[in-house]
Amino acid sequence: MNSSLGKSFSERSVAGLFDVSGRVAVVTGGTRGIGYAIAEGLVSAGARVVIGSRNREAVEAAVEGLNDGGRGRWAVGVAVNMGEVVAGTTLVDAAADTFGRIDIVINNAATAVNQPIGQITPEAWDKVFSVVARGPLMLVQAALPLLREAPAASVINVISPGAFMFSADTALYAGAKSALVSLTRSMAEALAADGIRVNALSPGPTDTRMMRTLPVEERRRTVDSLLLRRLADPREMVGPAVFLASEASSFMTGQVLTVDGGMLPR
Repeated sequence: MNSSLGKSFSERSVAGLFDVSGRVAVVTGGTRGIGYAIAEGLVSAGARVVIGSRNREAVEAAVEGLNDGGRGRWAVGVAVNMGEVVAGTTLVDAAADTFGRIDIVINNAATAVNQPIGQITPEAWDKVFSVVARGPLMLVQAALPLLREAPAASVINVISPGAFMFSADTALYAGAKSALVSLTRSMAEALAADGIRVNALSPGPTDTRMMRTLPVEERRRTVDSLLLRRLADPREMVGPAVFLASEASSFMTGQVLTVDGGMLPR
């Protein structure tokens, strides 16, 4: 644990609680939407990032954007499919080779395969659960040697309010996210002795490409279900992610931080 926590607030600023400068984060699904917004926020806060996603061209474009402005080499990217067992090791190797450390792991990658109950195939099940549940576990396990060396390591698993709701239309996705909630709590207990905190971030409906592909009426119903009556901007997840990654949440592990515009209370 960073020794600055022992100082009084007169000796350090509140803003310093959220300082992630000099740290290295691995962000899966980091080329667009929430993943890219979080990666961009971390770079702006002084961290270096390794992003992973399936599409090589998208990875290259995202890295170019993150390194824009002559800021130096703040980001690198790897084209990986998180449904493949070796993906986690590939990302960890890239972080170790480029930056020499890992302080933060953000498991954001997902897949939008959707089949109704009664028509779910074994192939669809394997695809969704391999990306959403197995992928994060394999990545964290591969990163453990470096996370154990970090002074204040943090793992953030991005889940969904669907993990806690009736989700017949998205049963595969919600089920896999529920599994990730359980893994989050198990990881938190298993890794606490190593000083590694593990929490989940649960974003509500967000203005991403996945949301924009929904029929207009379905998007309208979604917005109407929220107390705030609007979709989130992906950048609104940066603050919660930095909170979970930084000393600001130093006494928090095994928890779910819900940022859903008032979906679950309603």
